[in-house]
Amino acid sequence: MFEFIRRSPQRHSRLAIGSERYFVLAIGFLLILILVWLLYLWQAARPQLLTDPFLQAPTPSSVQVVWFTEFAGQQHRVEYGQGLKQQVTASTRQLSHMREDQKSYWQPSRWQNQTPDHPIYQQPVERVIWRHEARVEGIGAERLPYRIVSQREDGRRVTSRTFSLSAQPPAGTPLKLLLTSDHQLKPMVAANLQTVVETVGPVDAVLLAGDLVDVPDRASEWFDDSRGNAFFANLQGLAAYRLDAQGGKTQYHGGAIIQSAPLFPAIGNHEVMGRFSTTTGLNEQFNDPVPRSAALKTQPSNLREASFNTDAYEEIFTLPASSGGKRYYAVTIGDLRLVVLFAANIWRTPGLAATDRGRYRERQADLNQPERWGYGQHIFEPITPESNQYRWLEAELASPAFQQAKYKVVMFHYPPHSLGDNIVPAYTDPIQQIERQPDGQITALRYEYPLASDYLVRDILPLLDAAGVQLVFYGHSHIWNRFVSPSGMNFLESSNVGNTYGAFLTQQRAVPTGYKERYISSGDPNGLQPMMPTLSPLLDSAQQPQPYIASNQITVFSILETATGTVSSYRSDTRQPNQPALKFDQFELSR
Repeated sequence: MFEFIRRSPQRHSRLAIGSERYFVLAIGFLLILILVWLLYLWQAARPQLLTDPFLQAPTPSSVQVVWFTEFAGQQHRVEYGQGLKQQVTASTRQLSHMREDQKSYWQPSRWQNQTPDHPIYQQPVERVIWRHEARVEGIGAERLPYRIVSQREDGRRVTSRTFSLSAQPPAGTPLKLLLTSDHQLKPMVAANLQTVVETVGPVDAVLLAGDLVDVPDRASEWFDDSRGNAFFANLQGLAAYRLDAQGGKTQYHGGAIIQSAPLFPAIGNHEVMGRFSTTTGLNEQFNDPVPRSAALKTQPSNLREASFNTDAYEEIFTLPASSGGKRYYAVTIGDLRLVVLFAANIWRTPGLAATDRGRYRERQADLNQPERWGYGQHIFEPITPESNQYRWLEAELASPAFQQAKYKVVMFHYPPHSLGDNIVPAYTDPIQQIERQPDGQITALRYEYPLASDYLVRDILPLLDAAGVQLVFYGHSHIWNRFVSPSGMNFLESSNVGNTYGAFLTQQRAVPTGYKERYISSGDPNGLQPMMPTLSPLLDSAQQPQPYIASNQITVFSILETATGTVSSYRSDTRQPNQPALKFDQFELSR
């Protein structure tokens, strides 16, 4: 008893000391939380770039540097050269078509997150985005360090990391060119582009055969989609997209590619916006283009907004000049002459139900309301022999720049040869078939697409073949497959980067029966047999090799190496993120 009383003060003292320690630890932990929160607020309040810089339109002595911000700023510049001591001031202008709407995945502030399930905006709202561009001149093929500096109106500055740039590489320079297509913020794109860098290292240019985003006027799809896989984020290593894999989810950041390698895109159907509206949702506007000839009858004063436009695409990119503006062009990249065409049409459903406004019919309820017609799968830019694009192509194929190039490559979006779904119907203007009652009321309105009138196969491919083109590269069907013509011209569709809509080697496409024309339900409608991959084709369930890749787990990219004239294709299984990409096909650009 006395011993307990004698020891009690010591025990109480120890308890007091322990309580003090816990109190000090708690205060310290609270201070750390406050510090982290203050750092977060400071970071959130810092002026930010919407994108890293990216390279455009190199010439033998210059290159364009482009980037985007949400502030107009007082000054924007590029610092380059040894020690970053040289400077060039950028020009600035606001993009005119950038908007968000109820379908946007966008975080307008750190407290607000717009999603289709929890929309902040119930109709399209303008989003103010500024484009900055500087021309770095007096340079050569030697790579130089550079960075960008943007200054806000309040004087605060934001500086990018340091990257490298160069002018157009001369002939004889060994180059690695990435061939890719149909990104559209699809699930595997970040993984695909990260694998590119991990597998082949830096590339020297990117050839992108259309369908860069899903809806071209939706700003967040280009810059900061809150799902983490916006277009520029994927191509600049700034993505944050998670995929299911063995052992859980794997996060991918894309590849830091276009900060140091120029990007050369083609227009696909997803670069074309339909009839403009301030109230209708952006998805609905995108799906509502009509031919210029139809718009001319209703709104001749503003054909672009009354039919379709590529304004967002043309404002974002700087591309080599041609008579077609930015819609089609040609450029020399080392030993390669690249010709980019505008070959795209609106995608319509193949469905034949009474409610389908499709590629083969109009909705039953719209038959006698022409202002609501979709006009089938109509073509955006003429490419027939009497068109400006065709005449420009003839002149380009006859030019010294094309004739003297070691490698001749043509890129566009719509496939001339494919096992994919999107090659049917033929690439030709829809022919209306209208049935009427005696009083003039329309009872049926169908669209036919004669296979023999396919403009790409009938008019363009003979031109390319006669000119010695070695590779035609395209996308649109979200698969990988390739073909070779009897004369040795190669055709590559390498667009299975994010998801697929299937390959139709033996299975059947959804095609109409009882129509005037014949629609090919399986195989390549234009008569070529697919080439089996030369190294390691995928096997089907019966362990038979397949001449295509159409997968929602396996992603594909292709690399053209000008040192050897080879095109190599790689595949990567996103379910096994620790496995390296496998080269499964390789062929040479020869005739």
